[in-house]
Amino acid sequence: MKKLNFLVSLTNHDNDYQQEQAAAAEKTARRLGVDLKIIDANNDAVTQSQQILQFIQGAATARPDAIIFEPAGGTAFPQVARAAAVAGIGWVVLNHDADYVKQLRLGHNTPIFCISSNHEEIGAIQGKQFAALLPKGGSILYIEGPANSSAAKERTTGMKRTKPANLLVKSMRANWTEESAYRAVSSWLRLATSHETRLDLVGAQDDSMAAGARKAFSETTDENKQRWLKIPFTGCDGMPKTGQAWVRTGLLTATIYIRPNTDLAMEMLVEAIRTGAPLPERKLTTPESIPSIEELVRRGEQAASASLRQSAKA
Repeated sequence: MKKLNFLVSLTNHDNDYQQEQAAAAEKTARRLGVDLKIIDANNDAVTQSQQILQFIQGAATARPDAIIFEPAGGTAFPQVARAAAVAGIGWVVLNHDADYVKQLRLGHNTPIFCISSNHEEIGAIQGKQFAALLPKGGSILYIEGPANSSAAKERTTGMKRTKPANLLVKSMRANWTEESAYRAVSSWLRLATSHETRLDLVGAQDDSMAAGARKAFSETTDENKQRWLKIPFTGCDGMPKTGQAWVRTGLLTATIYIRPNTDLAMEMLVEAIRTGAPLPERKLTTPESIPSIEELVRRGEQAASASLRQSAKA
């Protein structure tokens, strides 16, 4: 039996979730006996499309049997996808809803599908976390992913659906990395208006961005610094060595576990190629609040009670 050869294209190598995506792919390739090449696009969609095209247009003997990629921009490269399908290369889109997949599957026999976290549900969980941590309401600084990211848009939609009306949200954007969030928050803290802003929670659509935001607050000279560092900071991804560890140490108050899906994509591809098993057009994985919403409700109520007692003493 021919040894399968897969290409995995990720958005960058700086984000903890992308690092886990790479690690999961490497571990699964060893287990399944698959040759694997991993590349990253340094958050540049043009670079990513060019990188992938080079593999599609290369010598037939060197082409991968399938390409698994997470888009670095707002498009899932429909033209590149068609080129891959014509060349007989499988095509898997991670964490992005590619609307061309259904039509592409009709005209080609190669494995073509999407596998994604349920991003709107991730946002919905985050909205519930905010409500649990701020039962009396308050103001939130919300750090979103890039404007052209469908994942960021869906997470925001879900968050707005479940957050109560007594929570006011101020949004800013970063690029899924700690450094980008650090720069964005640092710039905001230099504005005169930030000195007058009351913040009760900082929420980010990614754990690394939450860490970058906290770093920016820790370096400010604003008179509100000590109060800001005591408020909850929350993120998403919940990787064991970063987000979950940061919750245990108190760097973050909460996160959302989003399992890597390169491994699942590879397992589905191998089964489909070797056995002809049918593949779904789209598969969603289920996110999980860490800690549980119930635990966060308990903590939020305790914090609210402590604040009332302190106010009464004053």
